[in-house]
Amino acid sequence: MSGSVAHIWRHPIKSHGREALERVTIEAGHTMPWDRAWAVTHDRSKADGSQWAPCANFSRAAKTPTLQAITAILHETSETITLTHPDLLPITFQPDSEEDRFLAWVEPLMSENHNQSTGLVRVVGRGMTDSDFASISLNNLASHRAISQYTGQSLSPLRWRGNIWLAGLEPWEEREWVGKHLRVGEVEFEIREEIGRCKATTVNPATGDVDVDTLKALRDLIAEQHFGLYAYPISSGRIALGDLVELL
Repeated sequence: MSGSVAHIWRHPIKSHGREALERVTIEAGHTMPWDRAWAVTHDRSKADGSQWAPCANFSRAAKTPTLQAITAILHETSETITLTHPDLLPITFQPDSEEDRFLAWVEPLMSENHNQSTGLVRVVGRGMTDSDFASISLNNLASHRAISQYTGQSLSPLRWRGNIWLAGLEPWEEREWVGKHLRVGEVEFEIREEIGRCKATTVNPATGDVDVDTLKALRDLIAEQHFGLYAYPISSGRIALGDLVELL
């Protein structure tokens, strides 16, 4: 195989915005720095910020599609975040101390028929990924293009909310990597499992509207609702755009 890093994304608040990066430094055994650093609880959540909790405890695009259209910029020194959405004015706030401002900002986006957002939680040193282990998601651009071609639409990769996108591969070859090791830039990963996908991927990330049945496309193409990989970093190092990818 011969591949390279095409895109790097982090999501400072789980399901509430994404941010493109040119490079990132990964620490062994940890999630991507500042990725899913905060998560938004709802009125039936049992998460209290003391430990990792499953995604059902948080507001997310699978239940509230409009959240998918949020973009984010994290200001690391001040630990403030700027969020934008096509239907709202931008907001810059500090998640740990200005929770009420955030909740007021996001309230117009929430679905009336689902749980309402109630707060922000943060587990220091552990991003609130969907996996119960510290993971970084890897995705194949060629597989994404196969889905676009099948649906007859030009789909944005952002609907998958992935961390690292790989170019120069064959469609679906990443599905053969589970249980193997992969080097991306300076970092060695153990590929733990494929990512099971939900209705969030049916949402257009530019508009927040449900527009394509990506789940049916996956079932038709590969007979499963899997796309991308959960990878566990077993070494520390830097990953940058253009870095090579090597199956070990």
